Amino acid sequence: MSLRPLALIIGCLGLSYSAVSNAAAISFEQAWQVLQQENNSLAAQRSNVDRYEHLQNATDSLNLPSVTLGANYTRLDTDVTVSGEQLFESTGQPLPNLGPLNPLLAGVGGITSTITERDIFSSSIRAVWPIFTGGRINAAQSAAEGKKEQAQSELAMETQARFEDLSKYYFSVLLAQDVLHTRQLVEQGLTKHRDNALKLEQQGQIARVERLQAESALDKAIIERKKAQKSLDIVQAALTQILNQTAAVEPSDSLFINTSLPPLNAFVERTLDTYPGLDLLDAKQKQADSLIKAEKGKYYPEVYLYGDYSLYEDDSLASQMKPDWLVGIGVNIPLIDSHGRSDHVQAAKSAVAQVKFLKAQAKQDLSVLVQKTYLEAQQAQEEVQGLESSIELAKENLKLRDKAFSQGLSTSTDVVDAQLYLASVQTQKAAASFNYLLSLSKLLALSNEMNAFGQYQQTSTPVSNF
Repeated sequence: MSLRPLALIIGCLGLSYSAVSNAAAISFEQAWQVLQQENNSLAAQRSNVDRYEHLQNATDSLNLPSVTLGANYTRLDTDVTVSGEQLFESTGQPLPNLGPLNPLLAGVGGITSTITERDIFSSSIRAVWPIFTGGRINAAQSAAEGKKEQAQSELAMETQARFEDLSKYYFSVLLAQDVLHTRQLVEQGLTKHRDNALKLEQQGQIARVERLQAESALDKAIIERKKAQKSLDIVQAALTQILNQTAAVEPSDSLFINTSLPPLNAFVERTLDTYPGLDLLDAKQKQADSLIKAEKGKYYPEVYLYGDYSLYEDDSLASQMKPDWLVGIGVNIPLIDSHGRSDHVQAAKSAVAQVKFLKAQAKQDLSVLVQKTYLEAQQAQEEVQGLESSIELAKENLKLRDKAFSQGLSTSTDVVDAQLYLASVQTQKAAASFNYLLSLSKLLALSNEMNAFGQYQQTSTPVSNF
């Protein structure tokens, strides 16, 4: 007979072995506090929240005017000039015939003035202030808020996942310790049985094959005890790593169960009210709603104020004629858009509908998951409580087999089987308690009640086989 539950659990963890020593005892609640401070994945999610908070704050500037300082250098093919004759012609009338003054007028007509030279340099401050954008600014701000809320929900979901991981690693160490202790007791019991078999063989009360059977069982027990020690080292190293510690971490708590749990409806209602995955979908819906507003805003005109103040101009006639500043109001009215505004609006509405359906499905799935986890916790409770009588029976059977063997009324195989059966029932009980704690941790994570773990621990019943 061999023990398999712990090997399966450790295999699921997928961890590599590393030796641990100088273990520092720590309770589960202390380990949870350490993980929240030291875990890299949580730190990454917190940085992601900070990122989107800054991006949301950046959208506040959309309501402010944009002010720019600009400078321009332009080179024309020639200087811009005007003659007196061109000025007269620009009035739509030819040079007047004034008799004796005609030569003088002809001279004036031939005069040329430079309006601006071919090299032009200017500098000015420009300001544009949007006063109506069809709701697109508000939509952008709402979308940024939705992205920040999505990041916050992702952080909360990551926190819940790390809580479940911690419970798996932490209580795996406790389970491994119980299994190791069980294996040590099996080894001690079979060592005593082997010694008895040697004496009985020497006295001629049993056959040599019975003594060989006892030695073989002891050798297998030693192998299983060494495996249990390695398994303990593996999960202890995993616990140390998830807490990001250099010194090995050893749990100070013990396996336990609660004789009763709050009603199922309490967990379901709490989960549906607080589960961050639902908040994440709400954040996505806010973003989709904002996209609808932004797309509809493209149908509205855009109104803005603008102004310009010249800081530097060339010393030219054109610069002297140009005013130093100007202000105005502008309107952009979209008539024909080449980006498919109506289809974008419909696409955004489809995104909103998709999120609503996803949220409805998520609520159904969460209700089923909570119910499943709750029933698994109850099953584990019942298994722990139901194995008490089996353990008592196994202990009594082992005593009888030992006594019968010493009297020549039982075989070595009977004693070995009794010893291993007791160990298997004890391990089954510890594994059931482990499964209960995993289910409890999952229920608390789903219902966002991780900090209530200590209350369940205070009102618990310790699970001990020794």
